[in-house]
Amino acid sequence: MNHQLEESHSPPTGDLRLGSATSLIIAVVIGVGIFTSTGFQAASLGHPMYILALWFLGGLLAFCGALCYAELGAAMPYAGGEYVYLRESYGYTIAFMSGFVSLIAGFSAPIAAVLKSWVRYLGHFFPSLVEDSPYWGVVHINDWIAVGLVWILVAIHLLGIRSGTRFNDLITLFKVASIVGILVAAAWFGKGDVAHLLYVSERYQELRLPDLFGAMANSLIFIMFCYSGWNASAYIASEIKNPKKLLPTSLLAGTGIVMLLYIGLNVTYFYGANVDELANQVEVGLVAARHLFGPRGVTAVSVSLLVCLLSAASAMTVAGPRVYYALGCDFPAFRWLSRTSAKHHGPMNALVLQGVVTSVIILSGRVDQIQQYVGFTITLFSCLAVSSVIVLRIRKPNLERPFRTWGYPVTPLLFLTVSIWTLIWNFRGRPAESTLALLTVALAGLIFYLTRKRG
Repeated sequence: MNHQLEESHSPPTGDLRLGSATSLIIAVVIGVGIFTSTGFQAASLGHPMYILALWFLGGLLAFCGALCYAELGAAMPYAGGEYVYLRESYGYTIAFMSGFVSLIAGFSAPIAAVLKSWVRYLGHFFPSLVEDSPYWGVVHINDWIAVGLVWILVAIHLLGIRSGTRFNDLITLFKVASIVGILVAAAWFGKGDVAHLLYVSERYQELRLPDLFGAMANSLIFIMFCYSGWNASAYIASEIKNPKKLLPTSLLAGTGIVMLLYIGLNVTYFYGANVDELANQVEVGLVAARHLFGPRGVTAVSVSLLVCLLSAASAMTVAGPRVYYALGCDFPAFRWLSRTSAKHHGPMNALVLQGVVTSVIILSGRVDQIQQYVGFTITLFSCLAVSSVIVLRIRKPNLERPFRTWGYPVTPLLFLTVSIWTLIWNFRGRPAESTLALLTVALAGLIFYLTRKRG
């Protein structure tokens, strides 16, 4: 495992174009979070303008992260994303931990949250899915449907990157068009009230300053979960045509588009319903649609949301296995993860493993628990990856950098400062999920130690 960077992975030979790389980011990012988490923020914070400001801050942080990944990805355009960056910055231990955590918290858990929410939204058309009665023991039929969707997506993407990308491109185009349609319809004839944006709940008025900071950090963790995926195209860098040029462009364009759509959607939510009406609502998109458009509008929005969620799950199904593939290339004990399809050249074993882990998570957790767990874990490793920009500038000043981070070093330092503040306050507010995230990291370290010792 002492090979040099240039020997660690095959050179980029892909033919994916800018549109596909950008649509992958949009597809991954716009998933379950934006259609569910605003209700949790409304309950814990209770101030629409603060919530909107946090969504803007989250977008700004994601853009700062995208700038840093643009530099790293252009300099190291290989499959695996931050796994490669952390390996070159901090060594194999941290890189392995990142890859292991990506399997559980980076991709499998978010896919699980997306598909569980997909089935909840499907309940608008099939009310029996909303009931709480368990089937097959203690597991609800909703979860079995979600597991079935996992394996449908696995089957689609086992056909290869080209077939999977065409599917993603088409469904992402519909996703963006439907969201823009919702925003235009709400502004044009939606029965909302601008006064809702200024309405503050009693919950906010009762918060002391420490509680306010905790609520804001808790909300920001949800928001960073919603923005997670702004680095998606970095995972398939080796499959992008001319990645040194197109990868940075896709990262910045995709993140910018998502930020605009997210702020627009949240303004629409609060235009349709006040903060008390949205508080603790999982299907926050449907609640706002019901106020804005009535029953027919809810049906149309439900269809759009189902497509959006399916698109996100599909895109993450593509991106995740590239990380485990990169890990398998480096560690003999996990070499089976680097095995690819002879016909389509996709990482088939990694894809199937992700499907198994996703299925287990679907059967074992609630959407809000999964979001908190994922948000803490992703924020932790995103901090390490972004810090790689600084580390490599110092350790490898002669590394070829076709793209350099705008505003360096302020850009990575801003990302790191706010993210670390969020982690600290979130640990205080949600210790169970945060501790579970840290235990996952510790488990990754233990597995690395045992496999390395055995090797």
